[in-house]
Amino acid sequence: MKNMVKLIHTLADHDDDVNCCAFSSSLLATCSLDKPIRLYSLSDFSELPHSPLKSHTYAVHCCCFSASGHILASCSTDGTTVLWDTQNGQTLAVLEQPSGSPVRVCRFSPDSTCLVSGAADGTVVLWNAQSYKLYRCASVKDGSLVACAFSPNGNFFVTGSSCGDLTVWDDKMRCLHSEKAHNLGITCCDFSSQPVSGGEQGLQFFRLASCGQDCQIKIWVISFTHTLGFELKYKSILSGHCAPVLTCAFSHDGQMLVSGSVDKSVIVYDTDAQEYNIYIFRSAKTVMQNTEDILHTLTQHTRYVTTCAFAPNILLLATGSMDKTVNIWQFDLETPCQARIAEDQPKQFTEDWSEDDVSNWLCAQGLKDLVGIFKMNNIDGRELLNLTKESLADDLKIESLGLRSKVLRKIEELRTKMKTLSSEIPDEFICPITRELMKDPVIASDGYSYEKEAMENWISKKKRTSPMTNLVLPSVVLIPNRTLKMAIDRWLETHQK
Repeated sequence: MKNMVKLIHTLADHDDDVNCCAFSSSLLATCSLDKPIRLYSLSDFSELPHSPLKSHTYAVHCCCFSASGHILASCSTDGTTVLWDTQNGQTLAVLEQPSGSPVRVCRFSPDSTCLVSGAADGTVVLWNAQSYKLYRCASVKDGSLVACAFSPNGNFFVTGSSCGDLTVWDDKMRCLHSEKAHNLGITCCDFSSQPVSGGEQGLQFFRLASCGQDCQIKIWVISFTHTLGFELKYKSILSGHCAPVLTCAFSHDGQMLVSGSVDKSVIVYDTDAQEYNIYIFRSAKTVMQNTEDILHTLTQHTRYVTTCAFAPNILLLATGSMDKTVNIWQFDLETPCQARIAEDQPKQFTEDWSEDDVSNWLCAQGLKDLVGIFKMNNIDGRELLNLTKESLADDLKIESLGLRSKVLRKIEELRTKMKTLSSEIPDEFICPITRELMKDPVIASDGYSYEKEAMENWISKKKRTSPMTNLVLPSVVLIPNRTLKMAIDRWLETHQK
């Protein structure tokens, strides 16, 4: 297996401990005890002209982007949370914690309409991120608020305290649940953006990771609806670190979890080794255990690793440390399963996949148990894209609602990818007749390139006229356009990874 992760850049512009780093789709933000916030372009990791951003008078503990990436929030020991315009570096608002206590963590809601700030005195404030007005305020019983994460649907958020309590709040700031999660204090928490579907009521379950001074990373499963209520279920522990774990974060697709520790190491786990299977019964709720594997242990930092973050659209990881640096890592493949089948992964569009290609895809999505069913029903790429919840249940006899939901979700991702890919195809790669990407381009005597089969059919049905000029073709000889085919193959290789 080829190397899956490599260090591609190190940022060393801060003068003190790096406390936090955060990605938008095009930018990386970092903050430190040295007070300024720095912004970098993901294209070449150069610092933006209007960076660093200066407003805070004391150490900056946390920073995060709005969903669009146009706004950056940062919070500080000075008791404020500042909102910045990332396009010009201007200050949009300064939100003062009502108690004036040092603000340790801030997070936007998924739709960026709200912002949470948590402080050292245990106060948690929900701000209207559009009017910059305070919406609700509450507090935890003990300890400083040091961690916060919104559920992917925005219906609730979780805070973590230095006393080790996980507290769950709804969008009206009502406390839904609180329990001791880490005996020596929580340091960070993060939701996977990919929900797990299941249950008779079609509930969505969310995975939450928390880490703490007890050297542990814990995985939780959470469900909440206004009608059926809330439940938090402790699931498993990830081992690997030998000292307090200071930070954790899921990748955008939920397949990886990264953590950083006082032991100076960064560990990347495969959290998609087995799908979370959830069964709902009348009197009990059971979560089946899964196996998490260590993919990588990265040891380039020379002091405590304090922060880590995955980019949303590309496989980049940023890790920050008390050594004053931020390392940028690039992943070549997403998971070991994908690495194992990479050489067999089809390069053509999904609709052209063979049954074997579909089998390989199922394995890559953690659905290898369905390979036999799909083979028995002769499901190729075209049939795969036409599957519905009815055909999965009635024709393929897949009984598990959660399993059907996952299959449909993965198929929808394929459809979306195909639409995106189609919109990005260079015009010269598209056959003038079919308006589709050419697989076997040929040059006709009119000087234009066409898909071979389409042009042969055109000639047989439309006589000897050019599809482009409507003039008579001097010859019906079609010459393979090998140069164009090589260019198309290179483009496909780049865009279908």
